[in-house]
Amino acid sequence: MPLGHFSLLRFLVTLASLVTPFFPLARAATPAPLETEICVYGGTAGAVIAAVQAAQLGRSVILVSPDAHLGGLSSGGLGQTDIGNKRAIGGLARQFYERIAQHYARPEAWAQQTRASYKSVGQSATEPGEPAMWTFEPHVAEKIFEDYVRENKLTVLRRERLDLARAVEKTGARLTAIRLESGRVIRAKMFIDATYEGDLMAKAGVSYRVGREANSEFGETLNGVQTQRATAHQFFLGVSPYVVPGAPASGLLPGVAATGPGAEGSADARVQAYNFRLCLTDFPENRIPFTRPADYDERTYEVLLRNFEAGLKILPLHNAGMPNRKTDTNNNTGFSTDFIGENYSYPDADYATRDRIRAAHLSYHQGLAWTLANHPRVPDKIRTEAARWGVTRDEFTDNAGWPTQLYIREARRMTGAAVMTELHCTGRAIAPDAVGLGAYSMDSHNTQRYVDAAGHVRNEGDVQVKVLAPYPIAYDAITPRATECENLLVPVALSATHIAYGSIRMEPVFMVLGQSAATAADHAITQKTSVQKIDRAQFHEKLLAEKQVLAWTASAPKSAPNK
Repeated sequence: MPLGHFSLLRFLVTLASLVTPFFPLARAATPAPLETEICVYGGTAGAVIAAVQAAQLGRSVILVSPDAHLGGLSSGGLGQTDIGNKRAIGGLARQFYERIAQHYARPEAWAQQTRASYKSVGQSATEPGEPAMWTFEPHVAEKIFEDYVRENKLTVLRRERLDLARAVEKTGARLTAIRLESGRVIRAKMFIDATYEGDLMAKAGVSYRVGREANSEFGETLNGVQTQRATAHQFFLGVSPYVVPGAPASGLLPGVAATGPGAEGSADARVQAYNFRLCLTDFPENRIPFTRPADYDERTYEVLLRNFEAGLKILPLHNAGMPNRKTDTNNNTGFSTDFIGENYSYPDADYATRDRIRAAHLSYHQGLAWTLANHPRVPDKIRTEAARWGVTRDEFTDNAGWPTQLYIREARRMTGAAVMTELHCTGRAIAPDAVGLGAYSMDSHNTQRYVDAAGHVRNEGDVQVKVLAPYPIAYDAITPRATECENLLVPVALSATHIAYGSIRMEPVFMVLGQSAATAADHAITQKTSVQKIDRAQFHEKLLAEKQVLAWTASAPKSAPNK
């Protein structure tokens, strides 16, 4: 009698279990270990530039990207470059922005508007005759990073993440290998952690911080809890945080902390808000209208609606114009794209928890956009303005127009051989052995939403204080302490206090530091020493030869020659 379907399936499974031990190739094979001189971990712009520099120095290099897309925020929606002073940027970083300019110099680059009709504004405005351009569409940046991969014949492992259970092999203070979730092992002489999160650094046993230091620890004034300075991106007075306005017994609305903000200037473990940098368009043929997400909860946006009723009269989004009638959309006003208080566990979280946080942020953004464009309590004029925008059909095409790279404004920060502080940003202290310059304002987005003494909702943590001039970033701020790891460099999750990191944490600076880190790794291999003991004078000369800007002068170059 013929076997039934179920019996046949059981027979085949049984047969496979008997045959597999005698045919090992039938099982999934563990990939063979890879050997390289320099291993760069991360998919950020700083990671790509570090790998490019290593290759151009003649080193074998493997770039391990946890993401499918390269470039981090630089290709993930942050098209209006935060920079502070463009002349502080040199080397490969400047060449990236020159490639942006070369792309938009071509007439075919302008599909949804004419070149003459586009005007960049603000800090990232392109000056007349400038060979670089500092505003761009996400897909243009990603194409340039992919061009770098092709031109430099880089080996890139995509969607490969550290195996968190057994991430590293280490002998004494020296990393010998990393292990990925796929089972692949990569052995290298030098490692560069260029992730926003500092995952490799942490697994290598390097000390780090999460949260804000007390002002007293480093003699700062802008660190720790900041209620008095938090006047920007604030609520109108009188907005109630309670489910029933004015009734504490009814409970707090979502996102409002049940505890007070803490003592002014005191330390805490909170992390400034994350968001997505949205790329929107009002070009009808390229616009995808906002839709209500399946998990939409109106209560999430209740304090926004009350803020309108209290007096807000503008669209609470910062829409910076990008080429082809697109935007780089950022946070603006007291309730906007910053998902305040919903990221505290992210820095030390496992991948599943981070995925949930990222998904929650995306749903929040989608619900915010739908609310602004459709909710009857949004003023008519603002609702009409919001409704003319939508996400773009030709950006982030694998995610229906929504970005995938969450803006990790800070996560872990290494405690390295040197710590950059507010004193360095203001020029009261000068960092030695510069590997690049910082130039942006000391900037922190809001960190918590709380109830003030009057029973109203307030935001805490916003700081925006300009620096007087570009300042050096110390080499020892991208190296761990020698006793903890001697062949690792950390150019992104570098050693800085919360408020100093708020100035340093800009995409072009990460590219600068990524290039410097790769150059240091090259020197350490050549000199057969640790990253801490390289010849600093020779290293400095090499950085200058690579057109890095290491000291601020009025004659700092506008551009660097292409390699």
